[in-house]
Amino acid sequence: MRHYKIAGLFITIADHGNALIGKMKPYEINTARQTDMTMVIDREKMLLTKERYPHLTLDEWEYIRTGFAFAHRLLDFDGFCLHSAAVALENQAILFSGPCGAGKSTHAGLWQQYFGSGQAIVINDDKPALRLRKNNFYAYGTPWSGKGDLHTNIKVPLGAVVFLKQAQENRIRRLDNREAVKMLVYQSLRPNSCMNKMNHLLTLLDALLKKTAVYQLYCQISPRAVELVYKTIYKEKGMFVK
Repeated sequence: MRHYKIAGLFITIADHGNALIGKMKPYEINTARQTDMTMVIDREKMLLTKERYPHLTLDEWEYIRTGFAFAHRLLDFDGFCLHSAAVALENQAILFSGPCGAGKSTHAGLWQQYFGSGQAIVINDDKPALRLRKNNFYAYGTPWSGKGDLHTNIKVPLGAVVFLKQAQENRIRRLDNREAVKMLVYQSLRPNSCMNKMNHLLTLLDALLKKTAVYQLYCQISPRAVELVYKTIYKEKGMFVK
């Protein structure tokens, strides 16, 4: 067994493959304390379920399944995973979400280009964790990331969520709660088979909307889109970092 700390939780995983072990390395710890979450890999079940996805290797399927298992259990600890690319800047996490192809990872990369990789840090480019801790939401890096395999083992206060939509010109608007919750539910890793957990997810989203601004950004993938978001979200902070 190996021990990890992910999103502030102590996790034990038994009998996982070398690929997953490698991706989990930044989160590995040496501890004998009681774990919050234990994952046991059922190889026989893995092989049976993988038959539906012949294009995936066994290691890739294990990686995907453990990511969904983590997201499902995370709800027991006032947290959930949002399909998004999360960037940390000035100790605030900005999450860029939207459907596949919206440009989430590309937009996160633009923030690093604009502000510099030392200032804008990619927390996770696909499945960051969000947890409510002491009445505030925080974004955490997780090893379950996107094609770019970008993730950082950090915890950052949540600043805003921005839903992306490609357009010919850049504009941004704040969503009302009805619009925002619909988009957040759609892009969350949802526990569809458990009504109690789904209800808890909705409770968490309600708490998030009381504290966090959610925007729709219509944009070209360009530095001007970065400037528009920064000016909107950080308008009370004055000048840009650059």
